[in-house]
Amino acid sequence: MTAQEQERAATTVPPPGASDRTSLVARVWDGSMRLLRSAPTTTINRDPLPAGVISRVLLLWGVGRAINLLILFSWYQISKAGRWGFGPEGELVTTFLNFLSDWDGARYGRISQVGYPTWLPLAPSGVVQPNDWAFLPVFPWLERIISDALGIPWQAAGVGLSVIASAGATVMLYLLLHRVTTPASAWWGVVLFTLSPLSFVFVLAYAESLILMLLFACLLLAVNRRYAWIAPVGVLAAYVRPGGLAIALTLGVVFLVRWARRAEDPFPAAQRWGMIVSAALISVAGLSWSYIAQAVTGTRDAYVRTEIAWWIPFVGDGHFVPLTPWFRFWGTYLGILGVLMVLTIAGGFIVWMRSKPIRALGVETWSFVAGYGLYLFAVFLPQQSLFRLLMPMAPLLADSRLSATATRRRLGVVVCIVLQVVAVLLLWTIGWP
Repeated sequence: MTAQEQERAATTVPPPGASDRTSLVARVWDGSMRLLRSAPTTTINRDPLPAGVISRVLLLWGVGRAINLLILFSWYQISKAGRWGFGPEGELVTTFLNFLSDWDGARYGRISQVGYPTWLPLAPSGVVQPNDWAFLPVFPWLERIISDALGIPWQAAGVGLSVIASAGATVMLYLLLHRVTTPASAWWGVVLFTLSPLSFVFVLAYAESLILMLLFACLLLAVNRRYAWIAPVGVLAAYVRPGGLAIALTLGVVFLVRWARRAEDPFPAAQRWGMIVSAALISVAGLSWSYIAQAVTGTRDAYVRTEIAWWIPFVGDGHFVPLTPWFRFWGTYLGILGVLMVLTIAGGFIVWMRSKPIRALGVETWSFVAGYGLYLFAVFLPQQSLFRLLMPMAPLLADSRLSATATRRRLGVVVCIVLQVVAVLLLWTIGWP
């Protein structure tokens, strides 16, 4: 090699450590791509719906709502005969319609009639008290529209809206599960959903039915790759109940997975932009309520402080720190044992999500359930309302192991109904929902 060639070679030698950094970046990139490509794959069932199956689903829905009303009416009569206290004020029950529209239902009703307060109620210590800003506006606005249009009480409007939306939620869940799992698993998943212990909320003046219908519709659109259409449905959901951000997170995960697999599964630009726009709009909507509450009340962090007001009877006052509420709650009551219990629950959930039957539900459903579970873990205190908040994770009921045998199917139905009787007593009639 000549002196000139030696000089040229020396100038092209990378600086010390540069090759190591390049190698590290390459390894991280390759590892990330392998991880994304290993995500669950959605196997689409392209068979047409069996003849008459939607009628069967609606018949099942009707049976489920009849059971709900029977159980609720039974406890209503018992509580009335026993002169039990009911609701947040512990007053005697009056009519059955009022029985179906108390607790949070009464707050929705008040919002539908007078709107939101322009100030936050404060305790003498300056701590924000529970108030109506914890409840999002779409459900009470629909109550008001229906009430005014039909000339009926808001209570009847709220119960009617909830019952009708529960039919939509049941059909949407079946359509979703039909696309991603076997017909048997799809059917029995809907059976367990319809008869589940918390299904009695479908005949209360609560927003659960409506949010479930919208969330399942978003997932069905995602499975069908109609990403742009998710935007209006997801934005509406963001103003019904907290949790809409899980749809935005789902779209983010699916985007990354589809990008990593674009060589074998083309990812057209129209689908990319539809996903990006929908995720962005849902994220903005999901975060906006905090700023709206702050602007109207003139109180900094009005929404977060309102939500924490419900925590005070359980864990006392304190600042909100993401990913700590579960540790805070169980640590308060059980100390280190509570912390270990939370870690055990989290570990069990991870194992379940990694199981073959759950991965078989596909990347859209899998990532939504995982993201929604993370959302609950990050921001909610695991008090009694957690049972209701778990309902968007209903696609997990299509786990084929739950309905693998006739014995399991019969046992599942019996357990659901028995626990529903208990739940109506403890989480509605005599306890906080």
